[in-house]
Amino acid sequence: MNLPGCWEFPGGKVEAGESPENCLHREIGEELSIEIRICGALTPVVHAYPTQVIQLIPFLGSWQGGSLKLTEHAQSQWLNKEDLLFLNWAPADIPIVRELETNWENFLAATI
Repeated sequence: MNLPGCWEFPGGKVEAGESPENCLHREIGEELSIEIRICGALTPVVHAYPTQVIQLIPFLGSWQGGSLKLTEHAQSQWLNKEDLLFLNWAPADIPIVRELETNWENFLAATI
């Protein structure tokens, strides 16, 4: 783990020939053992860490099936808008957290 103790949204590297949406479905299945429905896209983030530059392509999703089982993470949390900024987020994830916090009601409506 590059950032132990920091919270990150689940996901991973897009493989060759894979769309970001297919990557998210695959990664959520691998990391959380659940199936999701993608409900919309958020603003992509490019973040420069000291040793690498990463691009995050975030999506909104809703849980469609399966039982949550963590395979690559120490813990998970479902949070209310008021609680988002209380976690120690990885720096690249902070713009996504702020976008969620700002547009919570719109995003909630999109996932129903």
